[in-house]
Amino acid sequence: MSRASGTDRLLRVGELAALTGVSARLLRYYDNQGLLAAERSPTGQRLFHPAAAEQVRYIRSLLEAGLPTRVIGELIDCIYEPGRIEPCAVPTLVEHLNEHDQRIAGMLSTRAALQGLIDSSSR
Repeated sequence: MSRASGTDRLLRVGELAALTGVSARLLRYYDNQGLLAAERSPTGQRLFHPAAAEQVRYIRSLLEAGLPTRVIGELIDCIYEPGRIEPCAVPTLVEHLNEHDQRIAGMLSTRAALQGLIDSSSR
C-alpha cells in the first residue's frame, strides 16, 4: 500500500468508513463532490490520508447544521481545527442563517393562520 507523508499509511475507503462510521458510498460521494481528497492506487482504489477522518467529521457537522454539500465545498478551505470555523466562512454561514430565519418566520405565520382557522371553528 502507498505511503503518505512520513509513516502515515493511506487508508482504503472501507478503512475510512470503519474509522468514521460513514458508509463507503457516502465517502465516495464526498470525494466526487470535492469535499475529500483521495489518491488512487495503481488499481484505481481510493486511498485517503488518515487526516481525512477528521475532515469527514467536519463535513458531517456541517451537514447536521443544515448546509448542503455545495456550500460545504465552498467552506471546506475555511476549516482548520475541530469546532472552529475561520472568519472566511462567516458570511456564507450568516447568509444561510438568514435563510433559515426567513423560513421559520414563514412557518410561524402559517402556523398562526392555521391556529386561527381552528380557533374560528370552535365558535
